[in-house]
Amino acid sequence: MSPVGRPFATLPPEVADVLRPVLPGLADETIAAIAREVPGYAGAMEGSFGRVVRLGVEVAFNRFVDLLVDPGADLGGGRDTYVDLGRGEFQAGRSLDALLAAYRLGARLAWRRFVEAGTAGRLEPQVLYDLGEAIFAYIDELSAESAEGFAEEQSAAAGESQRRRRRLVRLLAQYPPAGADAIRTAALAAAWALPRSLAALVVGDGEIPAQGVPEPPPDGTALPGEENADAIATRLARRIGPGAIGGAAGGAACVFVADPDAPGARRRLTAALAGTDVAALGPSVGWEHAAASARRAGMAFRLALAGRLPRGGLVVAEEHLGALLLAADPDVAADLARLKLAPLDAIAPGTRERLAETLRAWVDRPGQVQAVAAALDVHPQTVRYRIRQLRELFGEALEDPEQRFELGLALRAAG
Repeated sequence: MSPVGRPFATLPPEVADVLRPVLPGLADETIAAIAREVPGYAGAMEGSFGRVVRLGVEVAFNRFVDLLVDPGADLGGGRDTYVDLGRGEFQAGRSLDALLAAYRLGARLAWRRFVEAGTAGRLEPQVLYDLGEAIFAYIDELSAESAEGFAEEQSAAAGESQRRRRRLVRLLAQYPPAGADAIRTAALAAAWALPRSLAALVVGDGEIPAQGVPEPPPDGTALPGEENADAIATRLARRIGPGAIGGAAGGAACVFVADPDAPGARRRLTAALAGTDVAALGPSVGWEHAAASARRAGMAFRLALAGRLPRGGLVVAEEHLGALLLAADPDVAADLARLKLAPLDAIAPGTRERLAETLRAWVDRPGQVQAVAAALDVHPQTVRYRIRQLRELFGEALEDPEQRFELGLALRAAG
């Protein structure tokens, strides 16, 4: 037997006959009292809302008396009424306070009128005491049913809100870029004001996002395996503040940050990233070009994970454009490294490594023996000796600015 059924089981069924005549007047009195005494409902008892409340009151009292006749009766239809009332409170933008206050008011009035009717009907005092216990147990159950409906609607709304935000993040990150009208519509649905400028932030826990993820559902539902990335992005967006929106996009956790160049924005962003394993920031762009910022941030993120960029702290993509340029077409970069550095192939591994290190320092500081020696922490004479070896291998390439530039690119492409 349910908790509410136990108090009813102690009451004789004939109590229902004593109380039923009171119900119509009790319903009218309760409606009037709710309109008068519950602040959240003051002036709202007209029209469809008033009809819903009246239905709830009438169902509650009739259901209560029916339970007096049969405490084990299946009154599931009545339960739906109170679950729906809880849903309606959330949909109306109210808390449960007003509804629960109305329940308590109804219980107080019912107890008063039932005692009057029970006394007139010569019910035993113990029956009246048990009746009071049944009333308040019943009201507790109604309150729980409405709280359940409120929580279900709240959860559903939160899920729908996140789906809309996730869909907007995907549209902003989508390449080729989505149309401006589609983004405006999605931003309106997600209740996110499109800023004049934004930057994409790609974050992660040290794992490279899957390549070639499936096409996401258009309604913003999370794909299998995206839950972790979505949770990371959502939490980070919350820490950054109201100008940020986050979700899973392309298998990675992506956050779009509004007005990233505003005073103090970088400091706040760095603070929000405390404890994050890897994070890469794309360039600041107009929202119409959000996809370009997301692509740049994603490339920097992958290079950091691969050890091609520093992993500590925030990786700012615009500070590593050369590395990003090489990464944009890895096949071309690999061919460049293979062809330009071919003279080193015949050298023994240890010597090849030292010569490659010296070559990179030299093309960055051509002719500056002392500076190269300091960078390599070796004696200048060692630098001169190695440069003679490199001239034998590369010839005039060390003297030609264009070829030196390509050698520098090749060395960076080779890692």
